[in-house]
Amino acid sequence: MNRNQSLRLGIVGGLGALAGADLLNRIVQMTPVRSEEDHRELIFHQKPLREPVSPKEPAYIPTNRKLYVFDTLSRMQRDGCDAALLPCFVTHSFLHELEEELELKLISMTGAIRTAVAKLKPQPEKIGVIATPFVRENGLFENLFGDDVQVVYPATDLESAVMEAVYGGNGFKTGNRRDEVLQPINAALASLSEQGAAVFVPGLSELPLLLDQLDLPEGMTAIDTAAVYAEHALKETHPGRRRRFKVGVVGGVGPAATVDFLSKLVKGTEAACDQDHIKVLVEQNPQIPDRTENLVGSGTDPTVALYSTCKKLERGGADILVIPCNTAHAYVDRIQRHLDVPIISILSAATDHIRENSPGTRTVGILGTDGTIRSGLYQQALEEAGLCHIVPDEQHQNLIMEAIYGPAGVKAGHIEGLCKEQVTRAFSHLVTRGAEAVILGCTELPLLVTAGAGELGALAVDPTDVLARKCVHLAKP
Repeated sequence: MNRNQSLRLGIVGGLGALAGADLLNRIVQMTPVRSEEDHRELIFHQKPLREPVSPKEPAYIPTNRKLYVFDTLSRMQRDGCDAALLPCFVTHSFLHELEEELELKLISMTGAIRTAVAKLKPQPEKIGVIATPFVRENGLFENLFGDDVQVVYPATDLESAVMEAVYGGNGFKTGNRRDEVLQPINAALASLSEQGAAVFVPGLSELPLLLDQLDLPEGMTAIDTAAVYAEHALKETHPGRRRRFKVGVVGGVGPAATVDFLSKLVKGTEAACDQDHIKVLVEQNPQIPDRTENLVGSGTDPTVALYSTCKKLERGGADILVIPCNTAHAYVDRIQRHLDVPIISILSAATDHIRENSPGTRTVGILGTDGTIRSGLYQQALEEAGLCHIVPDEQHQNLIMEAIYGPAGVKAGHIEGLCKEQVTRAFSHLVTRGAEAVILGCTELPLLVTAGAGELGALAVDPTDVLARKCVHLAKP
């Protein structure tokens, strides 16, 4: 079978050993094959799930199950699974919580049941379900079948007897298939029939294993939920949607600039609630060697540290990477080729912003560290955009370096006083020489330049802000 036409399926077996093994067996048996190579590629994960309270108890809370399932699915995702099956009705009550955090497709058991019921002729008005108290209280089946179908359950005492028959010390999960297990289930089925249920849907994933031994009331149809789930899974040929877009941020270069970028990312996102904001993964690594010291002196090469940080973000599921440090972009070309996700260039974001928002501008000034200026990063980007550039003379460049790195500078935690005066003087110097716009080419400089174009004499371009806006645009579905 062509790999592009067949998903690699994972089965979470530890949610119920018998049900998991049964589903695995059914998928193998139901796969149409002419030879062994036509079978689906399956990954079966079974690790005992230990919970302080059994699902049979009314006080059951599935927190441990949620984390167990997430960890198992994460391992499957790392093992290359395209999709996963979860033979557990409790798990399907919180499936949407898992889908938000995972890339692999979670194949819906309830969706398979809904499809099977929709094929019944005539359509039932009442459906009988035997489930755990948690699933019953959760309303999983009511939400599944909608308002046109009434879901009925056994009386509380009968439900408790079934829970003991399945989960008890001598229950079905221990391998017992004798009358003491079957009788409580048959009594519950009779109760469902008396309430007018024409269709029985097992809400416990173990019950399909017993269908051939149960005394189904006359006129009642049973849905073999394990069979329809296996059949449904075999029809899946496309991986699921990716989880929510995630921005990976190489932080700590410098720390204040990282916080500034995150603030602008939040402010630039149209959101009515917390959940509308973009997912962000930050690796705050202030120990990345100083980029300027390496570019203009004998400082340690930061390439490995930058690459390592990018790889951590990539492994964390980032869709794009950003580095809120202009000087660090001198190293982007050498590390991008070894990454599977793109680094969004702060340089391109800035020059694109000028062309789009100030189309009459022809001459652009550049303020930045010695490393940024000497690397020619912005000069090249502006030339490629058809724009002229101006950089400060030595005197004013020294002011910029002092404002950034000096004892009263922004990297030392200052955003007012001497450092602000020094940057203002350098900015005015570029305007006097004909700059119509000035790129604040160090991510700390926007913290010091807060006035508008009217007061400054030219448009101040904040690359951090335009980079944040670029991320917001890319995150839109």
